[in-house]
Formats: sequence, C-alpha cells, structure tokens
Amino acid sequence: MATKQHCAYCFAVLQAQLEGASTHGIEAGFDTAAEYPLFVTWTKPGVHGSGGERLRGCIGNFAAMALGSGLREYALTSALRDSRFAPIRRDEMPRLTCAVSLLTDFEEAADYLDWEVGRHGVWIEFRMPGSSRKRTATFLPEIAAEQGWSKEETIDHLLRKGGYELAITKAARESVRLTRYQSSKAHLSYDEFRAMAAADP
Repeated sequence: MATKQHCAYCFAVLQAQLEGASTHGIEAGFDTAAEYPLFVTWTKPGVHGSGGERLRGCIGNFAAMALGSGLREYALTSALRDSRFAPIRRDEMPRLTCAVSLLTDFEEAADYLDWEVGRHGVWIEFRMPGSSRKRTATFLPEIAAEQGWSKEETIDHLLRKGGYELAITKAARESVRLTRYQSSKAHLSYDEFRAMAAADP
C-alpha cells in the first residue's frame, strides 16, 4: 500500500537535488526492496485562487521496480523531465503536493469498454492505420472520474494522448488493446513533509 512515507521520500529526494546535495543515503522509512509498478505526481494549487490542483509533473513505469530506486528515479524524472512542463524550481517547493501511486491487479480487458470509471486505470496499445509502430497511453484510476469522462470519452482522450491523429471512430476504439489496473495512492503536502521531518529524531 502507498503511504505518506513514500511521498516524504520523494520530497526529500527532490529537495536534495534542487539544493545540490546527494540523493543517496536519504532515510526511506519503508521496505525499499518491495517491487511495484509506480507513478509519482507533483501538483500545486490552481492559478489565482481558482481552486483545485494544477499538475506539475507525472511520470511512472509499468515495470515492477524496487521502491527505493524507483521512487528516487521517478520523483526526479516527474519533477524535472516531464516534457509537458518546465522543471520544478526550488522556490515552488512550499506549494507542492506529492502523490505516489503503486499499481496492482493488471488484467487484459475483453474490449475497450471492459473497465470501471473510478476503479480502474487504463493502459492502451494501438497502431496508426498503415503504421507498424505501436503507440501507448495511460490514465491512472482517478483521472476519468475527476474529469467527468465516460468510458468512450476516456478512450478518445487516451488515443489523442498517444498521438492518434485521425478522426476517432468506433473502429479506432475497437482496435485498441486495453489493460486495466488498480492502484494504491497516497498524498503529502510540503507542510506535512516538513512536519514529518521535524518529528523524525
């Protein structure tokens, strides 16, 4: 199960990196050898008091990784090398929230509708017509519910996310290979991270 300790470790790793310190040797407080596919997500409050959270980075891996090395790698990759965003700056740290998702229960779906909004994350594989190159895209379990999307709308957004450039038809949706999965997710704000660090003897 994902815990606040996992998130605190990601904060500590990012803080050390931004301050030019070593990211190795940071106390973890969890079983670093346990292996999971995982994602690390960074958010901060919406602009000008608009409410909600604004994504600042989210990257992970579907291959099971040891939590110690996996969280260290993806805490930094999602914060500094998500191509959708500028790298997180040191002065942003106090406004950040970190979320760690540990992925479980992978199942190949019967078709593109064989999953539940709010329960399953979805990972699709597809090919553009006339191309042999396989493309992939995923949304974590909470995304479709947060956006208010139906299953069909979620698949359409996934196809666009994966680079599908043509008109999206029923045949295009039916051509995807879909894997559903679940996740255990924990969140931690920067203030909570500081409080945990201060309480640690």
